[in-house]
Amino acid sequence: MGGAQGRPSKAEGDAGPSTTANGLPIREIPGGYGIPVLGAVGDRLAYFWTEGIPNFYENRRKKFNSTVYRMNMIPGPPGFPKNPVVMLLDQKSHKVLLDNDKVEKRDCITGTFVPDLQYFGGYRPTVYLDTSEEKHTLLKGFLFEVLKASRPRIFPEFRKSVSEVFDSWEAGLKKEGKIKFKDELAIATLRFNIKAVLNVDPADPTVEANLGKGVKSTVMTWLAPMFMPIAPAPIPRLLKPVLAPVAELVMHTFPVPFILVKPKYEQVVKFFRANSKEQLDLAETQFGLNRDEALQNLMFATCFNSWGGIQILFPNIIKRLASTSPDFQRELSEEVRKAAGESGGSITPASLSSMPLLQSAVYEVLRMDPPVPSQFGRAREDLIVESHDAAFQVKKGEMLACYLPVIGRDPKVFTSDPQDYNPKRFVGEEGQKLVQYVLWSNGPQTGSPTTTNKQCAGKDFLTTVAQLLVAEVYSRYERVQVNGDNLVALSPPSNA
Repeated sequence: MGGAQGRPSKAEGDAGPSTTANGLPIREIPGGYGIPVLGAVGDRLAYFWTEGIPNFYENRRKKFNSTVYRMNMIPGPPGFPKNPVVMLLDQKSHKVLLDNDKVEKRDCITGTFVPDLQYFGGYRPTVYLDTSEEKHTLLKGFLFEVLKASRPRIFPEFRKSVSEVFDSWEAGLKKEGKIKFKDELAIATLRFNIKAVLNVDPADPTVEANLGKGVKSTVMTWLAPMFMPIAPAPIPRLLKPVLAPVAELVMHTFPVPFILVKPKYEQVVKFFRANSKEQLDLAETQFGLNRDEALQNLMFATCFNSWGGIQILFPNIIKRLASTSPDFQRELSEEVRKAAGESGGSITPASLSSMPLLQSAVYEVLRMDPPVPSQFGRAREDLIVESHDAAFQVKKGEMLACYLPVIGRDPKVFTSDPQDYNPKRFVGEEGQKLVQYVLWSNGPQTGSPTTTNKQCAGKDFLTTVAQLLVAEVYSRYERVQVNGDNLVALSPPSNA
């Protein structure tokens, strides 16, 4: 692929190459890692507290006048391994991270930081495996079959889940005039996600080993601590001077001991083991996998890879669409209701494919607010990595990283108002040419996940349910209004 390309050339008598075959100057990679430990701590404090993201990345891009530079990635020392990276912040240099021949993805979903394997039953989940490992092929193939089996349940179960959420939103608005919309959406989508995969509701009291009404808190108690070291602290701005030092020590300095979450983790294990016989039989008979390893991968893929992405993406979809004009939302509602009417009154896979405005609106959220914002890979060999303006020598073994919300705003690719949410950006022939630059899934939106690449196994699943969310919202409402994290108004279609 094109991120590491162009053989270097040099004039006779030169000590080394000065340009690539494409004519780009070869620059020393700017930036650095500072004093051991102290440099990493300083970058971490800037990342979380004094600069924040995306300013942390943008400030260094401006300082070095380069979209490629060296920095310390979080969390880092003293409680975690050092995490020096070469940051890639443009569409051209990022391509090398998608080239399996040039980068290795072994144990680097979050750089050098890997949670205690006890969180995964002692196994490495598929996302931590490199394509060169046989288990990657087997486990990803297993997950593809699980997703395939879930297809008949996706549309009806999703419609049922979000309809209940909409009813609750309407009741809340009638009573209070506003409602926090994220929480109920998160609970409903978790239950939907598990039911799509296992065909049982984890909150149903009649289901064996069910997780009850506390299903979200149980799953989050297992998931959140393992990735707490790379998560911003949810502290109100006024309290940051007081609570930031405590949060930094508790969240970002040392890992959370697994023993603290073990009881909740074991509840999740018990539920999945009791209700996934069909899936585990498939793993064992068709792929020769150990049942317990398949179980742990099924849990992680369902609760973290899939629902974790949904939990980030869906609120951003609601907020972004609510920020658009009443005229656009009306146009979107009309497109959805027309397509649904042509499909017998409900949303189907065929009707989703006939809604270019809806698809564009979702792609634009994925461009600006990717549910997986960072990607990593370790150079398999010495490389020349090209940005739009220069080329850089990367040594074998160096960690490469990117931050997709910045790459998604690359002005050399998205030339028209890249910082703005434009729901019609991907409409039409020219707009469709830009879809390949939507990269949230560890691959282009136009690409397909396979057992031989690292593109997200659930890429098509998440894209589908994201489009389904928009379709269900705008088949029922003509306008959505949001203020911060509060839903403040839902307007039914005026000509329904």
